[in-house]
Amino acid sequence: MKKLIFILPILFFLNGNAQEIALLKYNGGGDWYANPTSLPNLIKFCNSNIHTAINTKPATVEPGSTDIFQYPFLHMTGHGNVIFSNQEAENLRKYLLSGGFLHIDDNYGMNEYIRKEIAKVFPEKTLTEIPANHEIFSETFDFPNGLPKIHEHDGLRPQAFGIFEEDRLVLLFTFESDLGDGWESEEVHHDPEETRLKALKMGANIIQYAFEH
Repeated sequence: MKKLIFILPILFFLNGNAQEIALLKYNGGGDWYANPTSLPNLIKFCNSNIHTAINTKPATVEPGSTDIFQYPFLHMTGHGNVIFSNQEAENLRKYLLSGGFLHIDDNYGMNEYIRKEIAKVFPEKTLTEIPANHEIFSETFDFPNGLPKIHEHDGLRPQAFGIFEEDRLVLLFTFESDLGDGWESEEVHHDPEETRLKALKMGANIIQYAFEH
């Protein structure tokens, strides 16, 4: 029986639409809905530049729902508190071990909260910094120095942290970079085109890695 319970989410995932991505709506009070133009802009960039055919309107899913198994890529962002229930943590774990991918982009203020919740999902693993020579930084667009800096907050260097299952990166946490702000429409933050393009290229690499692995 336990084996059947584990196989079922995999079937959901395989029957899902591999050309859709979703935003994770979490509990805890953090603004999961931040950067509303970021994912639509990233999708348009990917469809134009890396030959994806992603639905231009991302779905919204909750961590405890079986709906997450329909999407090969989940995105999560915000500024504040995050809480996963035990059931949500277990559901996310099954999703990630079944082939899914979660990108968590700290929009500034998530770090102290999300690390505790990641530990619920993978109590036996630790977030490790991803080296600049990892393939996620060279999928289509080259970032020889690793994660780019998009917005300045505390004067810290941008860092990419990950959870790996064997050799596959299943969870990516981008910190002190603020990629999502760079994906937003120009009139939101008035970032230079060069900065926005850098963020979009890195985002495209992340999506390409998730789809290919």
